Amino acid sequence: MVSFELSIKGTKQNQPKHYKDGLRSKNTSNKIINSNQNQIMKKILYFFIILLSIATQAQSFMINPYGRDNAVLLNGKWNAIIDLYGRGENKKFYQNRKPESKTDFVEYAFDSGLRLNVPGDFNSQIPELKYYEGNVWYQRYFTVEKNEEGRQFIYFGAVNYKAAVWLNGIEVGRHEGGFTPFQFEVTDIVKNGENDLVVLVNNDRQVDGIPAMNFDWWNYGGITRDAFYIETPNTYISDYKIQLKKDCKDVISGYVQLDGTTTPNEIEILIPELNIYKKIAANEKGIATFEIKAKPQLWLPETPKMYDVKIINNENVIQDKLGFRTIETKGSNILLNGKPIFLKGINFHEEIPQYLGRACSDADAAMILSEVKALGCNFARTAHYPQNERLLRMAEEMGIMIWEEIPIWQGIEFTNPIILKKAETMLQEMIYRDKNRSNIIIWSIANETKPTAARDSILTKLVSFTRSLDDTRLVGAAFDNCYFNEEASTFRLQDKVTNVIDVVGINKYIGWYSPFPIEPENIKWEVAEGKPVIISEFGSEALYGQHGEADVASSWSEEYQENNYKMNIRMFKNIPNLIGISPWILFDFRSPNRYHPRNQNGWNRKGLISDKGQRKKAWYVMKQFYKEK
Repeated sequence: MVSFELSIKGTKQNQPKHYKDGLRSKNTSNKIINSNQNQIMKKILYFFIILLSIATQAQSFMINPYGRDNAVLLNGKWNAIIDLYGRGENKKFYQNRKPESKTDFVEYAFDSGLRLNVPGDFNSQIPELKYYEGNVWYQRYFTVEKNEEGRQFIYFGAVNYKAAVWLNGIEVGRHEGGFTPFQFEVTDIVKNGENDLVVLVNNDRQVDGIPAMNFDWWNYGGITRDAFYIETPNTYISDYKIQLKKDCKDVISGYVQLDGTTTPNEIEILIPELNIYKKIAANEKGIATFEIKAKPQLWLPETPKMYDVKIINNENVIQDKLGFRTIETKGSNILLNGKPIFLKGINFHEEIPQYLGRACSDADAAMILSEVKALGCNFARTAHYPQNERLLRMAEEMGIMIWEEIPIWQGIEFTNPIILKKAETMLQEMIYRDKNRSNIIIWSIANETKPTAARDSILTKLVSFTRSLDDTRLVGAAFDNCYFNEEASTFRLQDKVTNVIDVVGINKYIGWYSPFPIEPENIKWEVAEGKPVIISEFGSEALYGQHGEADVASSWSEEYQENNYKMNIRMFKNIPNLIGISPWILFDFRSPNRYHPRNQNGWNRKGLISDKGQRKKAWYVMKQFYKEK
């Protein structure tokens, strides 16, 4: 078996002191401001205390490749080999060797064989790979004019689930986790001229994986998001956070992190529309913190104002587009910019059902998000993993608030100590990538996990870890262990984790997996009293175009789904601390767990929209409900 422990090779710089498990340590929580010399020293000291406290498995990638001048997409057709029995590494496919003499023999070849799209999943590209789980090798050539004075990186937006990367026959690193970016420095390996890049992708489900062995969506494998070749100066901007100071609407604060420096540096922050031209000093560790008085127009779903931002360090320039807003809870309310808001939501997967594959382009994102807006939503839950950065950025510009979570879904092996480390890495990579997105209001640590001592301990640690990385957003989780007490006619939830999070999500499929115990308007709710509650999932299945009696679940009819939605909406009026709902789900989606031969056939049919893009009757129920909210 191949070992997929993450490693970083071929780097020009020595690894920093704060280094663990092969990943560089970056600060993502410091918002300390230097206002005078004494404060500077105190806050730099505080910064490193925080850095040490959260440095478990830190980031291995620079943020925002899309805003960098010298980031070249490696998308397109890649050569591929299906490695059914996992023998490719033993046979050294990564060498991409060619016969060198008449008697030389090579028993594999990337040229003139299978070609796969990158980005894209391999399951949807040829019929033989529809159900495939295992190893697929990708290969392509790319040509560069190498800048000998700078540094070079290979960057992937995501590879599901494990990746091993070779450049010119030399291994440069490995990564585990199917929904977050990673990069490897290849400065000492990349050649002037033609280069040979090989990636081994493995999407086998595993007992100690996140997600684990059983999950209710398609296990798409492949290089599923953008791939880049990136050149930087020797010292480059690796990270930054530019957001409103917590609990403050007129101060923009944050930090900039340089990589590859041991001397002080000057950094410029420009937000022209706000007349901000700020010069800040980075210390010998490359860290610069700042505080800027400003009065930006606040980001709102109705008016999602965005500002062009530029960060400059010598010849290194990064551009971004940012919104500014505050998010907090007060009692059982969620306050956006200090005012209560009701979250009119929907769930969706990163999937285009019409072509049965992973969503990976701007066009894919526009298709999904246009349907979110058409339904009347101001909020979406990106189930059940960090989704494509292209989609999140587009949602921000369209005014859609986001609940983003890592794929801790049913069946996680919480007693295995490796799970905490993997979960922390995924949380840190998610938050690190998306911390500047103003539309993300909730970081979620889990979905539908059963209470045990081990689970409670890990989730509680993850809540604390999330807050140490970013204390400006809310922390939530979704629970499916809310049960009905017949004597009290009341739904109740007893779960220790609800005591430590800010927002409680409830997944409850009343009228589908269990009948309504009494009339909906007579059902009472006592769940997470005093805290905001979101009905994070509800609904039932219906096959588009199939009609039947509205009170017969086995009809799988649009009428039954429509009536189920109406009954749930009647019940929601009895939840005193309800601040939002997100039905499950926008589109029908593929799942091998769905076995009914006539009505499912490998599809979860809970979508408000069919796999062909047709709106079911329940869609109009939700549209009207949101219109009246």
